[in-house]
Amino acid sequence: MFFNYRKLALALPLALGLGACDQGLESLNVNPNNPTTGDPAYILTNAERANIYRLFDTPASMDGGLLIIQHWAKVQYTDEDRYAFRATSYQSIWDGFYAGGLQDFNELIRQGQATNNPNLQAVGLIMRSYFFSVLTDIYGDIPYSEALRLSDNILTPKYDTQEQVYAGVIADLKTAAGLIAVNGAAVNGDVLYDGNMANWQRFANSLRLRLAMRLVDAKPDVAKTEVATLLNGTTPVFASNTDNAEFTFLSNTPNTNPIYNNRLTRDDYRVSRTLTSRLARLKDPRLSVYANHPECGDSAAFYRGIPNGLTNAAASAFGQFCSSSKVGSYFAAAEAPGVLMTYSEVLFFKAEAIARGFISGNAATEYQNAIRASMSQYGFSGADVTTYLAQPSVAYNPANYKQSIGDQKWIALYGQGVEAWSEWRRLDYPQLKVAVSPVGAASGKIPVRFRYPANEQTLNAANRAEAVTHQGPDLLTTKLWWDKL
Repeated sequence: MFFNYRKLALALPLALGLGACDQGLESLNVNPNNPTTGDPAYILTNAERANIYRLFDTPASMDGGLLIIQHWAKVQYTDEDRYAFRATSYQSIWDGFYAGGLQDFNELIRQGQATNNPNLQAVGLIMRSYFFSVLTDIYGDIPYSEALRLSDNILTPKYDTQEQVYAGVIADLKTAAGLIAVNGAAVNGDVLYDGNMANWQRFANSLRLRLAMRLVDAKPDVAKTEVATLLNGTTPVFASNTDNAEFTFLSNTPNTNPIYNNRLTRDDYRVSRTLTSRLARLKDPRLSVYANHPECGDSAAFYRGIPNGLTNAAASAFGQFCSSSKVGSYFAAAEAPGVLMTYSEVLFFKAEAIARGFISGNAATEYQNAIRASMSQYGFSGADVTTYLAQPSVAYNPANYKQSIGDQKWIALYGQGVEAWSEWRRLDYPQLKVAVSPVGAASGKIPVRFRYPANEQTLNAANRAEAVTHQGPDLLTTKLWWDKL
């Protein structure tokens, strides 16, 4: 994994050859030093790094999902913690994925088809599906079937419904898993799994499981069929933490983790009091990884989180910056991983599938296994975990499996802001309080989507308007299609 990453150095040659100006003179117009097709190894390396970075960067994660879901809070410049999101954030997320990552993964799919490399095609399909799922879980209805089709002169793509997007990406993931030949053609430049196609196949199926479970309230019959197929014991899904889809950043800029980069010049973020209070009550050993002790004051021996949604004045009155808990050093390190999906998540889905009657098994056992897997990610095992699981406050409650799973999944998904936000919207647990001083745009509620970027109102107005008519007002409080309860 690391060899390919360092060797390629994340460079992406994007030069495109000029078209021949006169038919019959093509050979004279081809410059061998200026290729018309990018090297797929360089495209893949750059696309993985740039888009995973974007997922965990400020607009979507640090000022987005992590604040909304109350993993983090802000101690200064608190607008986003009060749900006053910047218009530039909406635009940055949208433009970044559509103009960058999705185009790159589309190109890899095309090259895989053109060069008869189904493994490359599969990797492109999996990553494109991943980031389309991110976009639709942030905004709802989005351009999908007509997106990325500039070569067809489609400049104003229609918005597909979220139901259509989900059907498309689930189908693409099924196709991708079927394309993969574990001992087939090499995929060079892969930083995520170093070209290990067995891992890619497990990731495709595990991601499909995530998206199928997202449908449980919107299309329960489809969800049940998909989940039962994926958890039939023969379909490969994540089977240990070694299968986790996570991108390890490097120690040297510009390839360092975005949280580390942010900390070089900013000191706005702290751990949310919602998280520190809950984990302290549960005596959860992960708190020592998720948060740092305050650097000064009488609370230095404890963890002191910040309430979400303080005004700037209230945050300033809260005390010296050093008197509250910063985000844990593990997550702020230059080489901290960007986690896309984990074994723990698969086990939580398995527990929920059993509880819902989709498959047979012991939900309580899989629930405990999921917590053990999460603990193991951070080096906790043995007596620490056994003692934790023995607490009545942690024990699985079959009478309210959504609360048991939702509460613990929220803890396990720490740092994965967008995914934690999605699962909170789906499961409705944990029960979070609204920010202390929310802005009017939130109508006194925790946001359940982001607004469409302003440029869509001018550059793609008709299609955006149709989406709003179908989905509902372009507000932070308009529920997504799959968020039924």
